[in-house]
Amino acid sequence: MKKLLIIILTVIFIAGCSNSKAPAEKATTQQTAPQAQAQDTQKRPELKVHFLDVGQGDSILVQFPGGQNMLVDAGKNDSANTITNYLKKAGVSKIDFLVGTHPHEDHIGSMDTVIKSFQIGEVYMPRATTTTKTFRDVLAAIKDKGLKIITAKAGVNIMKADNLTADIIAPHKGEYESLNNHSAVIKITYDHVSFLLTGDAEEQSEFEMLASSVVSPKADVLKVGHHGSKSSTSAGFLKAVSPKYAVISVGANNDYNHPHKGTIDKLKKAGVEVLRTDEKGTILFVTNGKDISYSISK
Repeated sequence: MKKLLIIILTVIFIAGCSNSKAPAEKATTQQTAPQAQAQDTQKRPELKVHFLDVGQGDSILVQFPGGQNMLVDAGKNDSANTITNYLKKAGVSKIDFLVGTHPHEDHIGSMDTVIKSFQIGEVYMPRATTTTKTFRDVLAAIKDKGLKIITAKAGVNIMKADNLTADIIAPHKGEYESLNNHSAVIKITYDHVSFLLTGDAEEQSEFEMLASSVVSPKADVLKVGHHGSKSSTSAGFLKAVSPKYAVISVGANNDYNHPHKGTIDKLKKAGVEVLRTDEKGTILFVTNGKDISYSISK
C-alpha cells in the first residue's frame, strides 16, 4: 500500500510524457536553412517551436520529439480563445511544462484559462509578484488544480533527454528593479540546433547571462527580448547569441512603438533574418536536430 501511494504521488508531481502530435501546418511561406553536411538515412524525430500570433504579447508552444508539450507564456487576457484553440488544433491535451516568464499581463494574461482547460504537469514562474488581478487569477487557478510552482531561475533544468535539453539560464538574482529582468530565459538545444526564449529580459539580465559560464546563450533562433524594445538586445548579447533567425512577438500599431528601429537595425546589420508576428502571423520552426525550417500562417 505504501509503495502504491509513493507511485501515485510521483505521478501527480512529475510531468509525464504526452503522446499528442501536432497536425500538419498549412503555411503561406516556407524557408529552409542550409542543411548540415551529415544526413541521416532514417527520419529523425522533430522538435517544433510555435511562436503564436497573440498581438502585443508572448505565447510559445514547444513540442518536444518525445511528445511532451511546453507552453511559455499565455499572451494577454483577451488571447484565451486564440491560445486554447491553437493548442487543441495542435493535438495538445496535456501541457507537461507551463512557464510564466514574469508576471506582466501580456505574458500571463490567459494563463488561468490555459490551466483550467488542459492537464498541467509542472509550473515554472520566477520569484516575482504583482498586485494585479491577472496575477491573482493565475495563482488561484494553480491552487485550485493542486499544483505547485517551481521557481524559475538560472540553473534549473526543465527537461533532459537524448541530445535534448531545456534549461533556464536567467534570472540570476532574486530581486530586480524591473519586473522584466525577472524573466525566465529558456535555452532549448536539440542536437545541433538551439532556441533562446528570452521573455522580456533587458540589458541587465543579458549582462548576467554573458557573465555566467554555465550555459552559453548562443542559439540559432532568438526570441527577441521585450518585443524588440530598445531596452533589450544589447550589442554584446546579440554577438554572443549570434542567431540566424530572430523572432519578434509584437502587435501591429502598438502603443509602445515596438519593435524599436535601433533593434531592427542591429539585427539586420548582424545578418539576422527577422520574423515578426505582426507581419507574418504565427511562426512555426521545425527541426530534426540538424536541419531547421520555418513556416508562417495567419
